[in-house]
Formats: sequence, structure tokens, C-alpha cells
Amino acid sequence: MASAFRLQCHCILIFLAALKGETRYLEARGTGEDEPFLLPSADLKRELTGRQLYHRALRCIDMLSVEGQFTFTAEQPQLHCAAFFIGDPEELITLDYDFVNIDCQGGDFLKVFDGWILKGEKFPSSLDHPLPTSERYIDFCESGNIRRSFRSSQNVAMIFFRVHEPGNGFMFTIKKNANLFPCNVISQTPTGRFTMVIPHQHRNCSFSIIYPVVIKISDLILGHLNSLHLKKPSTGCAGVGDFVELLGGTGLDPSKMFPLADLCQSFHGSAQMKIGCDNTVLRMVSSGKHINRVSFEYHQLDQYELENRKENSIEEFCFPSI
Repeated sequence: MASAFRLQCHCILIFLAALKGETRYLEARGTGEDEPFLLPSADLKRELTGRQLYHRALRCIDMLSVEGQFTFTAEQPQLHCAAFFIGDPEELITLDYDFVNIDCQGGDFLKVFDGWILKGEKFPSSLDHPLPTSERYIDFCESGNIRRSFRSSQNVAMIFFRVHEPGNGFMFTIKKNANLFPCNVISQTPTGRFTMVIPHQHRNCSFSIIYPVVIKISDLILGHLNSLHLKKPSTGCAGVGDFVELLGGTGLDPSKMFPLADLCQSFHGSAQMKIGCDNTVLRMVSSGKHINRVSFEYHQLDQYELENRKENSIEEFCFPSI
């Protein structure tokens, strides 16, 4: 059986791919109780093209990947609600409150979080985010009219909310802005390619893929000298200020994942690894002294690759019983 984390994350991402902002474009696939997924039927994306502002109601548990205006109105007490926002890797999320009618004194709340939280684990991790955790939360009940607009630091963000009184709720607008140097990213898809660049900045950047994958690094420039080191207790790149590491695990937080391999020397060519974890992360650590760059591509492991995980794979840590 897949882990609960994989099921939750896959539900979120499949929910995202299916919804794209509109339920009337969904077709149910014949699934059992353990696979309650939906697939998109018609071309929502084509209809959205050219539309000035997209509108729809927000659900208690929701996922948004399109720009537009979204309204939540409680029909009954809603005590445990969250909405996840995600953009392309090169996008930031901007949220503007248009209207808020909640009872803060009566226990309602509306909070934005800069990133995602799932089962207590954060992305980006506290080590990779530019703000301390306390500053990543913006509580409407505490800030009120002072903070009616929020911009994320990466391509994902979310809100938590609780509304007791039927008829109360809020409205907000989501917009996306270009990010010239994307740092922390959650991939919407199990297949893709990406180039991460950190230009003379002392920061850490993580690219998260919530699937078992084959990842191929084709180009690595670290500002200093060539190779891939499988992690061992006494070796690695710990003493080097600039390096790339591959992480694998069953949660969302890169700082709680297992380090699988280090790359601490520049190279042009190909370094490939099969990683059968629920979550795979490529993380770049930068001292700020150089312009560091890594280009890579990835695709989800198919069943044959999962069953024949022999060389250059991390079997003992990343392959649960399937």
C-alpha cells in the first residue's frame, strides 16, 4: 500500500489537475472508495483564455491553480477548512481580500500561510524559507485592514479558515506574478524539466516532486570545479559552501527527508538516479559567492522500473512495499 502521505499529496495534485477551477467540467472515472478522483472533461483552459475575471465559489477544502475571484459563504458551521494555491514554477501567488465578513471575536479565523503545510510538515522548510515560521502566517483577525494583500515567496501558498455563522464568509482575488529566479517549487506534474539559478545569493532552494521518479541532471555549475557522491556518514559535501543534494522521504518538509546523494563539483553531461520515494527533492545550497545553476529533467517511475529497481537506485530507504 502507498503511504498516507503519498495518497494525500496525490489527491491534492490530481484534484488540482481535475478541477482547474470549475466542477462542471469534470467527468467521474470509475473508481472505488479508495480512489475518489475526477478527471477533466472539456477544455476549461480554452474557455478561460481571454476571460477578464474568472469567478466561482470556494469549497471548504479546495485547490486553485487559476487566477480569478473566489467567494466562500458558509451554509453551516465550517470549522476545519483550507485552500491550497499553486502556480507554475516561475510564478508567485498574490492574494487580495475583496470582502471579509467573519466573527473574529466568536472564534472565526482566516489565515494565509506562505507555503504549504500537510500533516504538520512545511514546504518550503524553515531552513529554506527567507522568513521565520511565525512571519509566514498572516492572520486577518490580527492584521485587519493593515494586511489585505499577500504575495507568496514561491509557487505555492494556502489559507486556513473557520466560519461558525451560516451566511458569513469572504471573497478574495488570486493573481500570478512572474518570478525571475524561482527558488522553492512544488511540481504540479510527475514529468518535466527545470533550470534553477541562484545568482550570488546566500540561500537554499528546493524543487519538490511528489512522485517516485527518475531524475537526470544534465548541467551543473557551482562556481568551482566534477561528480556524484552517494551519501555516506563520513563523506559528502558538508564542508563545501555550494552544492546540490538529492533527498527522498515520505513527508513534505525537505529538512526531514533522507539525504541520498551530493553533487559538489560542476559538470556537463548526465547524472541519473532512480528514487522511489513518495517525495523527491533536488535542493541547492548556495554560499552567495557564485552564480550557481543546475538543469535537470524527471519522469515518474513506471511499474516496470519500480519492480526492477537495481542499480543506481535507493531501494532501502525509498521503496515501501508496493
